[in-house]
Amino acid sequence: METMLYEMKDKIRKRPQDTAPCSGLAKGNGAAPWIYILLIALALLPCTGCSHHTADPVYSLAAVPQNAAGNRQGVYYEIFVRSFADSDRDGIGDINGLISKLDYLNDGDPETTTDLRITGIWLMPVNKAASYHGYDVTDYYDINPEYGTLDDFDRLLQEAHSRGISVIMDLVLNHTSDKHDWFIQSVDPQSPYRNWYHWRTEGSEGYDFNARVWGHSVWNKLNGGWYYGLFWSGMPDLNYDNPDVRREALNIAGFWLDRGVDGFRLDAVPHLYHSYELPWGESGIEKTTGWWREFTDFCHARKPGSLVIGEVLDTNTAARAAYLSSLDSTFHIGLGEQIAAAVKSGRSKNNYLAKFIENNYKQYAVANPDYIDAPMLSNHDQNRIIGLLNGRHDYMKVAAGIYLTLEGLPFIYYGEEVGMFGSKPDEDIRLPFPWGGGDRFQTTWRESRFEKVTVTAAQQENDPDSLLNHYKRLIRARNKNEALYAGRFKALFSDNECIVAYAMESDHQSAVILHNLSEEWQGITIDLKEYTLEFCQKTKGLKESDGRLELSPLSTVIFVKQR
Repeated sequence: METMLYEMKDKIRKRPQDTAPCSGLAKGNGAAPWIYILLIALALLPCTGCSHHTADPVYSLAAVPQNAAGNRQGVYYEIFVRSFADSDRDGIGDINGLISKLDYLNDGDPETTTDLRITGIWLMPVNKAASYHGYDVTDYYDINPEYGTLDDFDRLLQEAHSRGISVIMDLVLNHTSDKHDWFIQSVDPQSPYRNWYHWRTEGSEGYDFNARVWGHSVWNKLNGGWYYGLFWSGMPDLNYDNPDVRREALNIAGFWLDRGVDGFRLDAVPHLYHSYELPWGESGIEKTTGWWREFTDFCHARKPGSLVIGEVLDTNTAARAAYLSSLDSTFHIGLGEQIAAAVKSGRSKNNYLAKFIENNYKQYAVANPDYIDAPMLSNHDQNRIIGLLNGRHDYMKVAAGIYLTLEGLPFIYYGEEVGMFGSKPDEDIRLPFPWGGGDRFQTTWRESRFEKVTVTAAQQENDPDSLLNHYKRLIRARNKNEALYAGRFKALFSDNECIVAYAMESDHQSAVILHNLSEEWQGITIDLKEYTLEFCQKTKGLKESDGRLELSPLSTVIFVKQR
């Protein structure tokens, strides 16, 4: 018996005593007869993790069909290759090491339960570059030799695709390294590459050569001229008013799409025409969105179904939405902090978190009715989310339960699933993945100052209650259910401010998702006629008392029904 129909006999009305915030358990006068059916169902469910037994928690990772497929469904995993897995024992992660660890992400076998069941990976820059992070490219058509070769990359694509894993790569088109041959040649005023960058002469009208952004000068003097570098002098910005630059950017994209990549994560999307690189009074947003629309259309034509997702590093929803008209997706920046704040406080008054998310989606839909959201808790530019959650894995489980049941394509930052710590400087939010257990693929390029508080993957593998196994169960539930991997979000009414409630609805299925943010049992009045219990985070994690559905502390439950 895989699931049992969860039926409410009567719609339960809200009672005055239920209006107290975070009211805990309601005292019932005995369960209605139907509740015993529910309790039996909970005890028999093989893959939800809920039961009414008094034994220690035992969670099943029973195999389920992986229905989510293709570039635009499922769950993605962001990887910094340098930090992930090292095949040649030089301390630096590489492509062959990543290939050796693909089975950790998705082994391609629906009968196994040891993998995360990831359906896509985002590779941080793998091109030749001047710095450790790779965002200052020196050759767009080759692989960083510390990571491997083009042949290695081709094998990675083949191995990933054979497991049902899509691969998107970071594409850094706003700027190059100052070590790139294009820029080196452009220093000569007579070079044909001079106009590939923003070079200005002393006294040029309409430009502020003293302008500073993020604490540094953006105009840099060299060889009698000034060139523009928004991020720093070592990353000169390309000039997208030059048709040759535009053609070359499309050539680069075509090269990698033809090679087999499934799309791109675009770096620094809003900055193609930054205000300080333009003459005074000129706005660049229409030029920027116009170019990205051209780029996205090119990718879709060159490889139908390819995914183009942009980094708009702005917590303002309208700012992110402005670029959705020209892209498939933008990352949901700021969502992780909102989720963390709600989880830490233990409440979300008037279901604020769900309404906040719903409002974001409404703004996205105005910009692009076919938008794809990309929720995440944190990424390589942000302090790792567990630091905002006081290092607590039980908080992390709730945070994961929320963002992995939202719209679109959730992105997991490598190591998040084991609770990796990390805070600025940038190198310390991109630390080696903690495989543990003497793993031969462990990278060592940078020592972690968080080693003593990190629980390794090896330690968590055999712990049924670990954060890692929680992620595995959640991802399987998402990939199995159309409402979760292809649905749209709708905030629901919650009469308990400790419970976040929302629905996900697709063409053939509806899901109701409930999260208890409190460290105590909490009840909610909700009509779940015809819904089946699909996921319950904890053993003894769900019960009914006096007509109210009650959730165990810090837990997530998911109900589904066919439409």
